[in-house]
Amino acid sequence: MTVLIDTPLWPKHGTVWAHLVSDASIEELQAFARRVGLPPRSFDLDHFDVPVERYDELVAAGAEPVSPRELVARLRRSGLRVTPRERRARASGSAVDG
Repeated sequence: MTVLIDTPLWPKHGTVWAHLVSDASIEELQAFARRVGLPPRSFDLDHFDVPVERYDELVAAGAEPVSPRELVARLRRSGLRVTPRERRARASGSAVDG
């Protein structure tokens, strides 16, 4: 059971963003997000987008800092990773084979 946060590197909307994930379950991730007051709208299928301004707070609350590469690798190993193909299919409402 680990909630992970990557290095804030992703610029958008006038700030820089990090990703918050769980390598155990979406339920664990959602519970952590509720505990620290992340808005539900920042959830994106397998992660929360979090602004750099919240990074230190989330680490202090128990999120483990990792590199973006490590975050994706651990998310994949957990089986929780939503691939770009799956993400597009869910957004369009179509099914993904295999």
